[in-house]
Amino acid sequence: MSWWRFLPFGDRELRQWSLEARLLHWLTLLWIALGLVVLFSASFPVGLAETGDGLYYFTRQLLWLALGWVGFQLFLRLPLGRSLQLAIPSFFLFLLLIWATRLPGVGTTVMGATRWISLGSFQLQPSEMIKPFLVLQAAWVFSSWRRLHLKARCFWLAAFALTLLGILIQPNLSTTALCGITLWLMALGAGLPLAPLLLTATSGLGLAVLSISINEYQRRRVMSFLNPWADAMGDGYQLVQSLLAVASGGVFGAGYGFSQQKLSYLPIQHTDFIFAVYAEEMGLLGCLLLLALLGAYGWLGMRVVNQARHPLIQLTALGATVIMLLQALINIGVAIGILPTTGLPFPLFSYGGSSMMASLAIAGLLIRCAREAQQAEIIHFAAVTGTTRLSRFQGKRPHTASVVSLRPKRLKRSSSRQP
Repeated sequence: MSWWRFLPFGDRELRQWSLEARLLHWLTLLWIALGLVVLFSASFPVGLAETGDGLYYFTRQLLWLALGWVGFQLFLRLPLGRSLQLAIPSFFLFLLLIWATRLPGVGTTVMGATRWISLGSFQLQPSEMIKPFLVLQAAWVFSSWRRLHLKARCFWLAAFALTLLGILIQPNLSTTALCGITLWLMALGAGLPLAPLLLTATSGLGLAVLSISINEYQRRRVMSFLNPWADAMGDGYQLVQSLLAVASGGVFGAGYGFSQQKLSYLPIQHTDFIFAVYAEEMGLLGCLLLLALLGAYGWLGMRVVNQARHPLIQLTALGATVIMLLQALINIGVAIGILPTTGLPFPLFSYGGSSMMASLAIAGLLIRCAREAQQAEIIHFAAVTGTTRLSRFQGKRPHTASVVSLRPKRLKRSSSRQP
């Protein structure tokens, strides 16, 4: 395999992919490029003020992009069965790291939340890095649900619950809600019974209310969201400055690089509130174009879900689409004041190594699902009985056993043509 195949425009086999896979690939590249352009403008003043180098955050983001590109290409090129084999150890590794943030001397506290583990100058956020593996593992569990033994079901439900609980107590309510909603929608898409799902959703809402009532800063965020102008220089300061930035953009925007709110007025403008800077500089038209990009991405993702011939591919594509779009929409909702302030970054826009690498891995998974979604059906003829069996995924015969092991088996390919 030649090295040039890993460049954004170097893969000559791209024309052999399905239409959805090619369009998702180009939209991902457009999303990355637009994110870098916006980050350059949003991070220059804060980088200059904090380090004396306006390019400080931008150059570091290029490093995270290079590292994330490796994961993007890995998930893009590996068959989904091979990615599943990587999912189990990676899932439990990051689950352990999520809980390790609670250990004294291991977790790093920033702005009242202990979500990071310092590795030299790099801060790893396990709750971000677990996302692609959570989607993969949940897709396998829910697609095999009816063949799983009761003990296996309980084991994986407990593992998912420990993941959400570990993120919640950091505390990180927004990421807990994002992962919980993604798991819930994947379970719903797999056809699990509705009554337990409704009970789970009710329990999740109860935990969210409990978390808000326990954590004072979350409660203050909710109160400032309801009326940010009541304390415009205190708890409502972030939201007020974000609203001023969005409103200042008007229809056509102030122009690229001409945001005024990013000049020490709007806090964390290169991470959580990067959309506010984009809205001020690009205006309403720029925001509509960005929403059109997200809409096209979501539409293509759902086309992959509808066209996939195996539940595993359907659920993986569904989870990847939901987690990318829902996170972006939550970030936008916070910036324009229709959701309480959270710490969720904008995928492929906001500064951050863990977010960039996780988002690229999820994008690679979705494109891989698009490549495998329309594989041909293969009919196996039994030599002895003369009966036929129809297999619809990667040439593998239907399972006849009623119990499935905890570890997914390696999937074989069914098509002679590389998707």
